[in-house]
Amino acid sequence: MTVKKQILLNAFNMNCVGHINHGLWTHPRDTSADYKTLGYWTSLARTLERGLFDGIFIADITGVYDIYQGGIDLTAREAIQLPVNDPTVLVSGMAAVTEHLGFGITVNVNTEHPYTFARRFSTLDHLTGGRVGWNIVTGYLDSAARAVGQEALTEHDTRYDRADEYLDLLYKLWEGSWADDAVHRDRAARVFTDPAKVRPVAHDGRFYRSHGYHLSEPSVQRTPVLYQAGTSGRGKQFAARHAECVFISAPNTTVARETARSLRELAVAYGRKPDDIKIFVGIAVVPDRSSAAAREKLADYVRHANPEAGLAHFAASTGIDFSRYDPDEPVAYGPSNAIQSATQLARKRGWTRRQLLGQLGLGGRHPVIVGDAVTVADELARWIDEGEIDGFNLSRVVTPETYEDFIDIVVPELQERGLYKTAYAEGSLRNRIFGEGNRLPARHAAGAYRFNAYRLPSAEASGASS
Repeated sequence: MTVKKQILLNAFNMNCVGHINHGLWTHPRDTSADYKTLGYWTSLARTLERGLFDGIFIADITGVYDIYQGGIDLTAREAIQLPVNDPTVLVSGMAAVTEHLGFGITVNVNTEHPYTFARRFSTLDHLTGGRVGWNIVTGYLDSAARAVGQEALTEHDTRYDRADEYLDLLYKLWEGSWADDAVHRDRAARVFTDPAKVRPVAHDGRFYRSHGYHLSEPSVQRTPVLYQAGTSGRGKQFAARHAECVFISAPNTTVARETARSLRELAVAYGRKPDDIKIFVGIAVVPDRSSAAAREKLADYVRHANPEAGLAHFAASTGIDFSRYDPDEPVAYGPSNAIQSATQLARKRGWTRRQLLGQLGLGGRHPVIVGDAVTVADELARWIDEGEIDGFNLSRVVTPETYEDFIDIVVPELQERGLYKTAYAEGSLRNRIFGEGNRLPARHAAGAYRFNAYRLPSAEASGASS
């Protein structure tokens, strides 16, 4: 008997009002304007855990969407990811009211030195009992670069070169600074930590320099679960070396399958297994007890959505001001320093402004599944099989209704088919996703930096007591 592949599921969200499906904050049942209250997030966390979601994937940006119409007028009026608050500070509150829900947190490598970042995520992994993941992003907004004192956004591939080194330094800190048995907690001998089992790193690279000890003792996972979303050529190379979960945007199962296969082939080239990478597609679902009721619900949602706000979001993703083009005028999709995969797909399809607006009826560009439980379950299963993916990042349409409806209507149908878990597995977020324990496998790039595997260069060894 063939064992069915169970769907992995994240709630795709952001610490803001308007995230993916823009304009829906105006819907009378939407509560996203309460995003700045802790109760909004703890209630959502409880709901997601009731639905056995693997995690909440929290997006983030630094900077603003100022490409469309050359400013932030529409961005501000429609709350297009502005205002936006810090995602990391939400986690402790949500963790306190849940036991199993994972947390994938987006942080841009260009906003913080890896040394202090390492401590913050070790702290979160401790506080959550090993439920933390990190969505690694390199940024794509000139506005973000200017805001932190840069002249402009660094060239696309150079951003990934910087991220590669960022990860290498983090692996030294997370995996190699403290031995597994460094902490004794021996009251009688008055030894909390064995100093012989803690060593400094001395990193002198192209982008970063760090000489010091990791400040945190080893957490459950040491390195958080590593998420990544770049699918340009350079982004795929980065994912193949580092990523455990890759979030892709795909308009159909054909594109999803092509991307999934290329990512897994590259992972194997880096000495990893094909299943070492789990692939998630962004999707929106509008379910109801009947297909007719679901279509009525979608029509209700569309009346509140703003396709132009979605176009402003896409303009920031590509670096192209679509407001300068007539509805059917060919768009000049030149080289992009923003999200290359988005620009390449738009260039390949030759999308005009009118065509893009037509795709954005719900205010966002994720594929939309509408129907009763059977219809939705059929379609999700088709994406898993034909797209050769592992799961979904479920974007909110109306919150919290989107997640409540999915849990109450769709989850029981998926469970009945054996396509979705009926209880959480034990252990860390990593173990629940991969079933191979709490730590990264030795075949991952981080394995070379473990305390007992990594041999310190002489510059690093001086002063170390390993």
